[in-house]
Amino acid sequence: MKNKLKMGTPLMGLAIGLALVAAAVLVMLIGFWKTLLLLLLFAVGYFIGTVENKQEFIRETANKIIPAKETKVIDLKSEIAREQDEAAVRTNQEKDGE
Repeated sequence: MKNKLKMGTPLMGLAIGLALVAAAVLVMLIGFWKTLLLLLLFAVGYFIGTVENKQEFIRETANKIIPAKETKVIDLKSEIAREQDEAAVRTNQEKDGE
């Protein structure tokens, strides 16, 4: 049955259709916010039941959403001096090459 339940198959279309009908019935019977809360709690339960290493999963997901910020302090004067020195060395090498 697992092979039949793939995107694009009639069985998957039926499963998604039934899920949407169930969601529509819930919205009509208990309201939008209660249905949203019910679906959120289902998602949390599914997460708890299926993810083996929860801390690692949360850490990786958080790093994808908010990447670690590495700050590097740059001393502008020394950086300009270094670039000028490199430019002078390149100029001397070009003159020696001619």
